Amino acid sequence: MRVFKSSVLIVIASFLISSFAFAQEYKHEVIVKDLSNPWGFTFLPDNSMLITEKKGELIHFKNGKKTKINSLPSIEQYGQGGLMDIELHPDFANNRYIYFTYIASHGSGRGYNTVLMRAIFKDGKLSEKKILYKASPNSTRGQHFGSRIAFDREGYVYFSIGDRGDRDANPQDVTRDGGKIYRLHDDGKIPEDNPFVKKSGAKKAIYSFGHRNPQGMETNPFTGEIWTHEHGPRGGDEINIIEKGINYGWPKASFGINYSGSKFTNNTSLPGMKDPLHHWTPSIAPSGMAFISSNNYGTLKGSLLVGSLKFEYVSVCTIENDKVIKEEKILEGLGRVRSIEQGNDGFIYVGIENLGIVKLLPKK
Repeated sequence: MRVFKSSVLIVIASFLISSFAFAQEYKHEVIVKDLSNPWGFTFLPDNSMLITEKKGELIHFKNGKKTKINSLPSIEQYGQGGLMDIELHPDFANNRYIYFTYIASHGSGRGYNTVLMRAIFKDGKLSEKKILYKASPNSTRGQHFGSRIAFDREGYVYFSIGDRGDRDANPQDVTRDGGKIYRLHDDGKIPEDNPFVKKSGAKKAIYSFGHRNPQGMETNPFTGEIWTHEHGPRGGDEINIIEKGINYGWPKASFGINYSGSKFTNNTSLPGMKDPLHHWTPSIAPSGMAFISSNNYGTLKGSLLVGSLKFEYVSVCTIENDKVIKEEKILEGLGRVRSIEQGNDGFIYVGIENLGIVKLLPKK
């Protein structure tokens, strides 16, 4: 009996040690301090950063100093919305274009909806600001604005807008904004091959629909596909690969339930609707997304990183044949993870609420 107990204790101890060792292997360094909600950030060619604070501030971080950019449009914070994602044009080095999303009240209806804007960033100032898309109508609901931005290999710009809390009207109707992934030319023009260009009454910028609130979007550096993740309600957070004209199911099919505990659908899958490649039930509240494509982290190359707002960690998702076959948690307990990017140097940087931006250090 003593031998058996000793063996069990050894096994348990080994498990705890190995689990603890993994958690401790990846340390971090705080690079940008004192940020309240770094909703998005991106690296310029000189390795400086442009950082969006949800409260409506755009910060240029260079040589250890933060400089507030004062030439933004008027931006308010309302519910889950404010100044959100930011992305560089693929040819930024030559054209100096940046793209960012925020909420605005102009247009039809009371309240707010999501805007995609392009501007030139040069010499610490924004100029030639141009609204490329404004969702309508506005809504007084404070949730589900989206919003992430990504460019594909052909130079199209994609962006997400959440269902604005109106799940029964917006996500399944392509004549309405909300609950969609959109695709535009870099100047805001509608691509002629967008899937609903010829559909009467449809919003021509829509590329896919049936989404709830996508707060992660990244171009897979290995395949060129657009990957997203989105919030479910109680359960049903999803990872999806975005395809032209595809219906991703919300709210007709979902692994989630109402926050009250009741069901809103009995279907987790339906004909004609695309199933997620992965889902989290219960929800982790995902935000921020990046692939590791550098060699800086050894065997983690090829992994997908997803931040958890709810549980305050980064999930390292091992991908095999477009499936998540394993998850590991790193950077636990630092705070709500809002944004993740791989820098020009191949290192991973993570935006954490009420902390700042930290650099993920490789194992020694």
